[in-house]
Amino acid sequence: MSDNRLTQYKLIILFMLERVDFPLTTSQLSQFILDKGYTDYFTFQQAISELEEAGFIRSELIRNTTQFHLTQDGKEALELFDYKLSPAIQEDIYHYFETEKINLRNEVEIFATYYPAKNEEYIVQCTILERKETMLDLKLNVPSLEQAILICDSWQEKSSAIYDYLVKQLWNLKENTES
Repeated sequence: MSDNRLTQYKLIILFMLERVDFPLTTSQLSQFILDKGYTDYFTFQQAISELEEAGFIRSELIRNTTQFHLTQDGKEALELFDYKLSPAIQEDIYHYFETEKINLRNEVEIFATYYPAKNEEYIVQCTILERKETMLDLKLNVPSLEQAILICDSWQEKSSAIYDYLVKQLWNLKENTES
């Protein structure tokens, strides 16, 4: 395979990540590239790996799903070389996002809300959904509106770590009882 073709696949990935305001998963990126027949799975994985090694994208493992973010270096590389991505491929990407953007965003949803409870307390509900399936639904009783707002505001950022912590703690509990 020529370096030009591998470069094209890398540009497709960078272009896709640059066009959304949320991370894309391995399966979301590969679905587009493989369904369109641009390349095979192994070449796609090579392109992802080389982009990450070069610092153009960064990965984040959340609930056994790898999500990719475009880095500043990746944005700069795309600006320098996006002319090498044909208008037809760009149009394919735009069409894909037009039809799938809501589905892509909804695959990983993290949100928190609060509502009044008894005695001037509040219930905070923190939820993680993946593909419309509940991964975690946590309700906390807090004594003040300020605490409810603080928890809701920090849930998006800390939800992954909290989820991982809970799973590890529950798994350790099981392992300790089996010993």
